Amino acid sequence: MGKKRKLSSTELGALWMTFQKKTMILRILEYFIETAEDKKAKKIMEGLWKGLYPKVEEIKQFFQEEGAAVPIGFTSSDVNLHAPKLYDNGFDIMLCRILKEISMGLYTLHLTMAYREDVIKLYRELSVLTQNYYEQFTNYLMEEDMLSAPNFINMPKTADYITDKAYLKGTNILGQKRKLNTIEYGYIYHGIETNIVGMQMITGFAQCAKNPDVKKYFLKGKDLSKSILSEMGNILINDDIYAPATPGGNITSSTESPFSDKLMMFCTYLMCNFSLGGQSFGAGFSLRNDVNLQLALLAKDVYAYTREGVIVMIDHGWLEEPPGMNRDQLSK
Repeated sequence: MGKKRKLSSTELGALWMTFQKKTMILRILEYFIETAEDKKAKKIMEGLWKGLYPKVEEIKQFFQEEGAAVPIGFTSSDVNLHAPKLYDNGFDIMLCRILKEISMGLYTLHLTMAYREDVIKLYRELSVLTQNYYEQFTNYLMEEDMLSAPNFINMPKTADYITDKAYLKGTNILGQKRKLNTIEYGYIYHGIETNIVGMQMITGFAQCAKNPDVKKYFLKGKDLSKSILSEMGNILINDDIYAPATPGGNITSSTESPFSDKLMMFCTYLMCNFSLGGQSFGAGFSLRNDVNLQLALLAKDVYAYTREGVIVMIDHGWLEEPPGMNRDQLSK
């Protein structure tokens, strides 16, 4: 067998990011499994943990074989398995489902950054694992009436082309606004659905965070989520469409944190970046100018909030540094 090619810089960066996210998810799963009361939910989460743990060890081996420092990521010190339940009413599965949505997007991106056969194989296997459990989480929530389905419409009877540029306007000369199309509605609906879960998550984080700066940051995030839900909901209401009524789970009265402030900040950082990606897609594929503008303004607010969180993590020494493109170490 020929000598294995060294990891490229893009592969190293992708594996580093995957290690951060996977170790975080393992810690979250460990707490949710420990506090789960529903046997079916617990079994699904245990299955995901058992599937992810060997992949984390495999990524660790990639680093070791290259003589690279293994990232710190998130360890047992970042989770308190003895903490009482912070969330109830299916929130554990709701959050796991959103985390799997993030994973699916990142694996697709990281797969396009991989050139070595074993790295491509890793991301292909992670993609299959994630899609499998995303389906299980979705089915569980639907069966338990914890996830609402999007609106149904009458199916179109013809296929047509857009012939009038007024289709792009939010309003026409008479002040009448064309109705959202299903693509525009889909991105708005998805944004509302994920923000409901995100708002519940960050509200729970604010309730139990130890550091005053972190608590203040989470409370600000809660207000931002409310604003996003209000703005997106208004777009639907103005088109006589009701916003989704996803419960989002319940927050208990516990103030004992199940996770370190470091882990909760990084989880929020991931969710914010996921929100930015969703709003960018929504703005990119929306053909109604007023919707584009509204999503762009929301994305600006989320971006500013995300950068503020990065500063908080740096100030407290919680943001691990990715491998750098050190010019002295670049291969000729």
